[in-house]
Amino acid sequence: MSSLIKEFVNRVDFDSYEDFKNNFKFKVPENFNFAYDVVDRYAKEDPEKIALVWCDDNGEEEQFTFADMKKYSAKTANLFKNLGIGKGDVVMLTLKNRFEFWFSMIAIHKIGAIAIPATHMLKVKDMTYRITKANIKMILSVDESDLIKDFNESEQQLNLNLKKVFVGDKTKNKEIKGWLNFTKEIESLDEEFERPQGNLATSNDDTFLIYFSSGTTGQPKMVEHDFTYPLGHLITAKYWHNVVENGLHHTSADTGWAKSSWGSLYGQWIAGTGLFIYDYDKFDALKLLDKVHKYKVNTFCAPPTIYRFLIKEDLSEYDFSNWTYATTAGEPLNPEVYNKFYEISGLKIREGFGQSETIAIIANFIWIEPKPGSMGKPAPTYNIELLDNEGAIVELGEEGEITVNVEKGSPPGLFREYYKDPKKTKESWYDNHYHSGDTAWKDEDDYLWFIGRTDDIIKSSGYRIGPFEVESALLSHPSVLECAISGYPDDIRGQVVKSTVVLAKGYEPSEELKKELQNHVKNVTAPYKYPRVVEFIEELPKTISGKIKRGEIRDNDKN
Repeated sequence: MSSLIKEFVNRVDFDSYEDFKNNFKFKVPENFNFAYDVVDRYAKEDPEKIALVWCDDNGEEEQFTFADMKKYSAKTANLFKNLGIGKGDVVMLTLKNRFEFWFSMIAIHKIGAIAIPATHMLKVKDMTYRITKANIKMILSVDESDLIKDFNESEQQLNLNLKKVFVGDKTKNKEIKGWLNFTKEIESLDEEFERPQGNLATSNDDTFLIYFSSGTTGQPKMVEHDFTYPLGHLITAKYWHNVVENGLHHTSADTGWAKSSWGSLYGQWIAGTGLFIYDYDKFDALKLLDKVHKYKVNTFCAPPTIYRFLIKEDLSEYDFSNWTYATTAGEPLNPEVYNKFYEISGLKIREGFGQSETIAIIANFIWIEPKPGSMGKPAPTYNIELLDNEGAIVELGEEGEITVNVEKGSPPGLFREYYKDPKKTKESWYDNHYHSGDTAWKDEDDYLWFIGRTDDIIKSSGYRIGPFEVESALLSHPSVLECAISGYPDDIRGQVVKSTVVLAKGYEPSEELKKELQNHVKNVTAPYKYPRVVEFIEELPKTISGKIKRGEIRDNDKN
């Protein structure tokens, strides 16, 4: 059996980007449910098709077909149902990259409950905030670090009695007070779970999944998606990741990130590829590369940070011949990283842009020749417009806010609202547009170029300076491993450009290096953009999803 993609789109193959942009359309079934209409259908029609190849740092590895996914998701759904979880109940998962995450997500979709994937890096205050805001009824968590202890403390603070299930090592007899052992509990449960009917059946408008946004400014928002969300990621998987039928795709992302939904579940399975998942103890870029080569991954996606680490290593002994495609998203890709990785691997990293609220709405799709540093071009069904402060479309070359015009309807993959927060929803949804809060400009070939978050734009002596271009200039210097550009308060200029730098191996902070970096930026980009303030630090402040918190740097500088 080939992939199911043809069931959900009007056409699969296109001659050009223009053909794709103008003629691609979704065919959205009534009451679509990914768990039954994709996973269980594969299990029925092509049961031995590979769904998931999994390994960890302890020599453990597992391979699951779609028949396995149907069986284990049914067992898991029966466990959740026995615990009182029903349609509309909210379940939070902090499962890292354990394979039980995929059983659990499909089980939640089968029941019609609401999934909230979350990072294992949460602390008590983060847990308390999420449990309260989302009215969470059950927790699934890995048994490691302080997660179990912190969840217990959060539950006590809130005076709640949550359902709690842990995923631990392979000893199914392990016990933790107040928690059920996932492996032990599902062992004897039924391998079938009937699709609910009547009032218990799901509809396309029901709440499917909620992501807490990364919260680079303020408390994270709850991004609510409906049951058509997986269909939107056909664009992400088939036409940006360029996944291979019966191949293996790897997206490097913790399951608590929205990026995991982009690359490790929905669109990839509909488009017919298997997933390769590496559940590491501590991230190591070269270890990841070893695993990707060992398991013969075909298509690969990772945030720019991982590519930045890779190009600083000696990759001369690595064979990239099995790779057919490399993509990136999460933050802008610096041209220096693109060029160096192309030189090493022969692969052009294709950048994409989107948010927890969207799919890949702008990308270097498969027909597009990438311009290093550009996000690419708009996705079909997404009417992307760059607007000024008055709501007018800006001219070519001028910067504007990235928006989605929804006057003719909201496409699959675009979030519905911020859950239980009409005020925040209204701030982003108005005048028939979704306002992303990100700024870009368009060139004469219709490529879009990221400038920065609206809040991150630096205003210095009348100039507007986006952080990305300065960061790219700095990263082209061999001493710079990572950096963040922010506005620093200045009595005369209002703000000046500040660079916060993490140095690569073998370099030490010095006044001489500061001057060298400043001169380097002057030579690479417009001199007025150079960082007048340079600070060396060991580690950049980041959100729990890995994004640089420029706001925190700015706040510290103000204080």
